[in-house]
Amino acid sequence: MPVPSHPSATPDRQPQDAGERAAWRKRVQALAFAADGIRQASDRWDAVSDSYCDEDGWPVDETGYADGKVARDAAAWEHVETFLAHGPEVLATVRAAAQPADYVDGPISADLLRLRGIDSVLERAGEIRREWDQVIALMQGSMPGSRELYEEQAREIRNSEGWHYADELSYTGAALARAADHLTDRIGVDQSAHTGRVHAALTRSTSPQRGASAASPPASAASDHPAVRRSR
Repeated sequence: MPVPSHPSATPDRQPQDAGERAAWRKRVQALAFAADGIRQASDRWDAVSDSYCDEDGWPVDETGYADGKVARDAAAWEHVETFLAHGPEVLATVRAAAQPADYVDGPISADLLRLRGIDSVLERAGEIRREWDQVIALMQGSMPGSRELYEEQAREIRNSEGWHYADELSYTGAALARAADHLTDRIGVDQSAHTGRVHAALTRSTSPQRGASAASPPASAASDHPAVRRSR
């Protein structure tokens, strides 16, 4: 005797939801991995940075100190690229799926509050990458030897300028990944309405005139800033 199918397991509904949620989980995992990768790059540098300095914290091995920071910044920027690829849309989806109660109390309330400044971090990191793309485009006509030299210098500048935003993403980005993971079960439900909310949230996130999300609590709620981080 055939087993009746569940109403939600219709041919045109369940595969779509399953595919959407699988893609969502993959993106969320990528962001969590990227945040952890930035923290690891910072921790590796912090573990050895003192060995290049005197008792007052001034570098005595300037070459080693500089090379260590270059390596840290390069490793961190690779993970910033992941946030630039997935962060804006995941952020918009989280804001569309989160309800006012999620901001007030619950397992992700603190993480949602930490997301208030992530828009500007992603925007500035995106500007740095666009500047890098423009520099590389201008080098197209350069001689091979000189181009490699200038490109390496430009890469180090990009990574150095991006370090501050990478450091921020190691915390705010981790909060985004945790919030997104918690909201997974709300992704793909009532898709037509959800898509509209995501579009509206993404528009707000990328607008030059930013304010609090419609689902955010009043601005008077205190943000939970992480402790001051040591990374010279």
